[in-house]
Amino acid sequence: MSSKPAPRGRAARLARLIPAGRARAARTPFVLLVVLLLGGGLLGLLVLNSALSEGSFELDDIQRRTKSLTDEEQALQRDIDAYSAPDALQRRARELGMVPGGDPAFLGPDGSVKGVPSAAPRSAVLTGPRAPEALTAAPSPAPATPSGTPTGAPASPAAATPAVTTPAPGGALRSAPTTPTPGR
Repeated sequence: MSSKPAPRGRAARLARLIPAGRARAARTPFVLLVVLLLGGGLLGLLVLNSALSEGSFELDDIQRRTKSLTDEEQALQRDIDAYSAPDALQRRARELGMVPGGDPAFLGPDGSVKGVPSAAPRSAVLTGPRAPEALTAAPSPAPATPSGTPTGAPASPAAATPAVTTPAPGGALRSAPTTPTPGR
């Protein structure tokens, strides 16, 4: 059996600090620490993975909604383009009773007329202005009153002309009949 020589001097002092036998550290706290770290890491990964998958579902929903809104916007833009095409505008203007105008004339800042105005051609002029109500739906005939005029219809042409109240020079108000503007 061999025996080791005893250390001397500085080595002896250092040897007293280190235990002579093999000291066994308690393994249970270390194993629990490692298990807790691994379990916490796995739980963290699980939470992160579920949050990412939830976000991807929301992203899919938003992309689907964006696609449907984009399709709707394109359909509306096609409708706008169809309504603002020159031939569609001309057709709708004719339905409203509008006719192409003649040559225009312009007024200068000093009141001078530039250009030679001309009226619309007689072939394009309608016999009378059409009311917007006549274009949308046919009105139902109004019931007649005992006097023979339909209800809601004026009894005389003078009653059809609205009166406008304007101030007189003396401060009093006076009524003046107005003539309706054709086409308005």
